[in-house]
Amino acid sequence: MDVVVAILKELRRRHQLDNIVICQKDKKMGLYKRYLLPHLIHMGCGTESIQAQRKKIVPLAEGRVLEIGIGSGLNIPYYNSKRVDFVWGLEPSEGMRRKAKKNLKMSGVKVKLLNLPGEEIPLEDNSIDTVLFTYTLCTISDWRTALRQVHRVMKPSGNLLFCEHGAAPDKSVLAWQNRINPIWKIVAGGCNLNRPITKYIHEGGFTIQWMETLYLPDSPRISGFNYVGVAKKV
Repeated sequence: MDVVVAILKELRRRHQLDNIVICQKDKKMGLYKRYLLPHLIHMGCGTESIQAQRKKIVPLAEGRVLEIGIGSGLNIPYYNSKRVDFVWGLEPSEGMRRKAKKNLKMSGVKVKLLNLPGEEIPLEDNSIDTVLFTYTLCTISDWRTALRQVHRVMKPSGNLLFCEHGAAPDKSVLAWQNRINPIWKIVAGGCNLNRPITKYIHEGGFTIQWMETLYLPDSPRISGFNYVGVAKKV
């Protein structure tokens, strides 16, 4: 009986130590996501080739705009102030909102930040002329809910503008995307390498009017296959 009691005590002690280790890891991950990750995302999403993609799609925005995942505000310089009335910018990350302040100060359009994810859009039905996704669908955990919300708030005449990275058409590249994705997702703040972007858009109740796809020249092929285009509500 004494041996059993001793074993139970040892197991309890080890379990408490395990909890301490887990708490320490959670704390470190929290600091990483809050301070380091926003900087890494800002740098990674601000390369020359990605900025060139933004230039293709952001100037097409008009009227009342909803940007899903405005991040550090890398799209703000490309809005046409003569075409855009107002921008709602959804961004749940405190770190990314901090990074956005510099671009917001230089903005030629009025921008209102919303501390909410894409799954929660506090806007009226059929009230938005343009919805913009840039490098966001890769990260939203409940993309179905997010696209349903977008479909709800976007006017029947509105446009869904998208610029995303995702699943590559080449089987060998896609195989590597699938292998690496579980680790990538942890390090990159929930970003997925292998999401079928066009499939998501169609399932969200939209039809693609125009789209261009390519591998970005200065990015690894596993993370550099891009989709840029315009979709309408079905």
